Amino acid sequence: MLNPIEFFGEISLFGLRAVRDTFSPPLEANQVRMQMNEVGARSLPLVLASGFALGMVMSLHTRGTLVTFGATALIPTVHAMAFFVEIGPLVAGLLVSGRVGAGIGAVIANMRVTEQIDGIESLSVDSFKFLVVPRVLACVLMLPLLTLFMDFAGLLGGFLAEFAVSHISVALYLSRAFMYLEWPNFIAPVLKTSVFGFIIGTASSYFGYTTNEGAQGVGRAATNSVVMSSLLIILADVILVKCILFAFPESAL
Repeated sequence: MLNPIEFFGEISLFGLRAVRDTFSPPLEANQVRMQMNEVGARSLPLVLASGFALGMVMSLHTRGTLVTFGATALIPTVHAMAFFVEIGPLVAGLLVSGRVGAGIGAVIANMRVTEQIDGIESLSVDSFKFLVVPRVLACVLMLPLLTLFMDFAGLLGGFLAEFAVSHISVALYLSRAFMYLEWPNFIAPVLKTSVFGFIIGTASSYFGYTTNEGAQGVGRAATNSVVMSSLLIILADVILVKCILFAFPESAL
């Protein structure tokens, strides 16, 4: 970390190797399924609960602002636009980086410290392809699905908060929520979370796979995985938003 250029060069090469090995047979299908369960199914309760709570909070805050301007009819619209376009994808990425990133970094670092990786390689098994590639692939595949669940959990939370105040019907709330949302507004932000997943899997695996500090390195790898994954997700989000607006000008809200 003392030389940022060297560090980003190493982690970039690490990610490129993961991409290359993903498309070179054989694929560790069992490992991929296990990691998809770890990343997806076990993260789902956290994502649903967070999305539901954020949806309620956002609805309450937007109501307080829009009532001032007499625009209460736009509450579902503003809520859906903000959640589906930016808040849902970004928060889902940060939540998964906190839960999954720390786990990946700690597990692989522990295997490195206890020489389990050396044992795998002594059996003529490519430890990188066996340990890193399935985790990166699972993050890439599962994060868009988790984002979808978070988006709709947020929409449900927003509806319940609005229903408690104005007793709006489900049909009217949904029609207003999706009034100005088109496919580019919805699909592109969800798909960009695949990049977030790649960042989480790559950064977390890198810190675990390259640790050489003994037992202390396990905790340090877990911490660095979360910090670096979250930072890179935020930076990547800035770039991806500009790319989406350039590729889909109609998605500008």
